Amino acid sequence: MVELGVALGIVAPYYNLAMVLVVVFLFTKLFKTEPKAKVYLFPWILVFVALMVYILEEIITIFRAAGLVDIPIHINAFFELVIIATFIYALLSQRDYVKKRFG
Repeated sequence: MVELGVALGIVAPYYNLAMVLVVVFLFTKLFKTEPKAKVYLFPWILVFVALMVYILEEIITIFRAAGLVDIPIHINAFFELVIIATFIYALLSQRDYVKKRFG
């Protein structure tokens, strides 16, 4: 059973990036919505920025596992901090928009 965990740990960054391709496709469909739809996209742009930071983190993880770069693993905490801060800012931005628009 330990071998299964090790195997999943090795391939996890690869299938995470494969799933992210689907999410990037969905974001491109979202950003191509017509301007007449009056969709408030700013929080979604922030979530997309967080997704790009996640992709960078996964690429660095893959390069580290392959031995191509020698970056300490502590840098992942910085990336996760940026991702969480971006999510929080997106939520607060959406809340402010809803308050101004409907409140």
